[in-house]
Amino acid sequence: MQVVDSSNFKKEVLDSPIPVAVDFYADWCPPCKIYAPQFEKVAKTMEGKAKFVKLNVDNAIDIAKEYEVMSIPTTIFFKAGKPAGNFVGAMGEADFQKWVQERL
Repeated sequence: MQVVDSSNFKKEVLDSPIPVAVDFYADWCPPCKIYAPQFEKVAKTMEGKAKFVKLNVDNAIDIAKEYEVMSIPTTIFFKAGKPAGNFVGAMGEADFQKWVQERL
């Protein structure tokens, strides 16, 4: 799973030719650890249709602030370099896959 930070966020997310789901998380966050496997499973099933990356808010606080991430986990779906949807908290695999497909 690719991890992005302030140095490559623009290139990997905003300039991506395909939509990107970004999981804003932190290593110390228990709900983030619960959500991670669902995020990774959906990433595998949606390969080629969308890109899935993780952003550790402790390592990229500027990006988290820019997108007003107040709680984690938060997932933001970017399409053509702009946010096209977001949700806060963990989501089950089937619900998350449906959420992504609705935004493609």
